[in-house]
Amino acid sequence: MAEETPPDPTLSHLLDHSTLKWIFVGGKGGVGKTTTSSSLAVQLAAKRRSVLIISTDPAHNLSDAFRQKFTRHPTPVEGVDNLFAMEIDPTPEQTDLAELDSGPNFLSDLTSSIPGIDEAMSFAEVMRQVQSFDYECIVFDTAPTGHTLRLLQFPATLQKGLSKLMSLRGAFGGMLGQLTSMLGLTEDGNTTEGLLNKLDSLKNVVDEIGRQFRDPELTTFVCVCIPEFLSLYETERLVQELAKFEMDCSSIVINQIIFPEMTGSSRLLEARVRMQQRYLAQFDDLYEDFHLVKLPLLEEEVRGTDALLSFSKSLMRKYSAAASADLAQSSEDDLRQELQRLRQRCLELERQLASHK
Repeated sequence: MAEETPPDPTLSHLLDHSTLKWIFVGGKGGVGKTTTSSSLAVQLAAKRRSVLIISTDPAHNLSDAFRQKFTRHPTPVEGVDNLFAMEIDPTPEQTDLAELDSGPNFLSDLTSSIPGIDEAMSFAEVMRQVQSFDYECIVFDTAPTGHTLRLLQFPATLQKGLSKLMSLRGAFGGMLGQLTSMLGLTEDGNTTEGLLNKLDSLKNVVDEIGRQFRDPELTTFVCVCIPEFLSLYETERLVQELAKFEMDCSSIVINQIIFPEMTGSSRLLEARVRMQQRYLAQFDDLYEDFHLVKLPLLEEEVRGTDALLSFSKSLMRKYSAAASADLAQSSEDDLRQELQRLRQRCLELERQLASHK
């Protein structure tokens, strides 16, 4: 019996998967999630009609990665056609839940008493907004693992909480209507029935999002890590939790690898290579049916659109020393171009300053 061919060690299959709508990128803090998600979004933008990358990490890094300021509204990414970016915080703000607070106090208190319901409802509002944008593919640059798992629990949390409220609607609908009339809340539209309709609408959105997240034709999760014990442990925890959520996960990006040809005569680097090789062997054993993308430790950080465009190519091809040298040369060229742009900008500012004297 012939041996099965291992999955391609790149993320090119994500570009070929034309039905994918939601792509989550996550892992332990400090392993290169933002660089990976931004680079993947850049590659997707060359294939899709429109791509949106969203940061759900309260400590946003997208603006730093692209060297462009982003807000909670989609903004075109300079230098990349068809790509938009936004930074959101999936935790509740007073304005996000204003409609709940405007209802009768007892119902507002009842709603807020459900554990996690405030964050879940804020998340549902964000997802409803995102769906209305009609982007062909949406990439999530997520927070570290613990926050990401909580975010993925929001649909289930909201489904459970809203189902309880909908059952109350059936059991006590008449009584709630009478109480609303007694409180004089029928004139301005802030009625209990209106609030329950609002919650029912949110539940429909969340039901659909939950269904899409469990569909491997529409959603996948890319884990990002480094070849160290804690990162391996966190990756395995994440993969197991994603299986519980019934979310597809078949791709792992391993960053910051020191390959043997990179050590030179450094004993420290040689020791690091031996340590990393042990964990890389464990990744190979645990995830033999995954797309394992292995990327080298870089001399410079990847910042700016040009650098991301260059780095993104390494996600689409297997590592080789020659390719790594090309990437290093490309990064050096990008830095020179960025330096030249900054010099030109300084000259422009000096001229503007001189003209106002």
